[in-house]
Amino acid sequence: MHETAQSAADEPNALAPAARIASPPRVIAIANQKGGVGKTTTAINLGTALAAVGEQVLILDLDPQGNASTGLGIDRRMRRYSTYDVLMGQATLHDAVTPTAVPRLFIAPSTLDLSGFELEMSQARDRALLLRRGLAPLRAATSHYDFSYVLIDCPPSLNLLTVNALTAADAVLVPLQCEFFALEGLTQLLSTVGSVKSALNPALVVHGIVLTMHDARNNLSNQVVDDVRANSKEKVYATVIPRNVRVSEAPSYGKPVLVYDLKCVSSEAYLRLATEIIQREKELTGSASQAADAAAHQEQQHAAMMMKPP
Repeated sequence: MHETAQSAADEPNALAPAARIASPPRVIAIANQKGGVGKTTTAINLGTALAAVGEQVLILDLDPQGNASTGLGIDRRMRRYSTYDVLMGQATLHDAVTPTAVPRLFIAPSTLDLSGFELEMSQARDRALLLRRGLAPLRAATSHYDFSYVLIDCPPSLNLLTVNALTAADAVLVPLQCEFFALEGLTQLLSTVGSVKSALNPALVVHGIVLTMHDARNNLSNQVVDDVRANSKEKVYATVIPRNVRVSEAPSYGKPVLVYDLKCVSSEAYLRLATEIIQREKELTGSASQAADAAAHQEQQHAAMMMKPP
């Protein structure tokens, strides 16, 4: 990873057409209506960790503050097209995708235009489907993209942008700060996920909950970990992201913490989380495939019974 990080600034990271027929990427929304829980930090560093182990990753910055874009060194003057343009149909996703200094990691940046999105589109009948429509080229059989993961950095509220992200996603990843009100916020978010699943995206699942900003010296922090694991059980990732000053410093240099300081405890934690994500993806996609096979088999049996003479 050190060599990867070192070469990041020297090698071009152009988005080339896929050299093989690519399967559609897995789209994961990183969401929590509470601010300051580590959504953007998780998006940047999980994306970097996935890229470090060989995955090609796209981060969609859907937060009007644009912190994911800034944290990856994308100057505002470089953001000719943004996720706002994609949502509004004024540009394609290909127009908005921008390479970062990290090999295999790309971003569709955000601009302040996103802050007016909800007001502009509040009366549109298809207002919750705009991001799904914008991401459609990624899922097309003829897609020239070769992304294996798309991570959506959601804003810190359950607004129309977040609903668009959940409607377009395959799964939602929830960063949860190790603090007193963590479970209360989690209940509200899961209620929203359930509503989107019922009305707009039946395939949506909770990928997992990642505990962030953990201070092992703090009894309350440890108690939150125990409470969340007791309530959410297998949905909670084994990896816990520790509180670390290097994580706070890295964005001011426009770098993920894995590039800024590979050896710090948080960098190591994000690499472990990436491994967990990939393993859980295999389990989720395997279960989905088995369910589809079972449904097809049941349908074939039903058709065969209908064909039998009375």
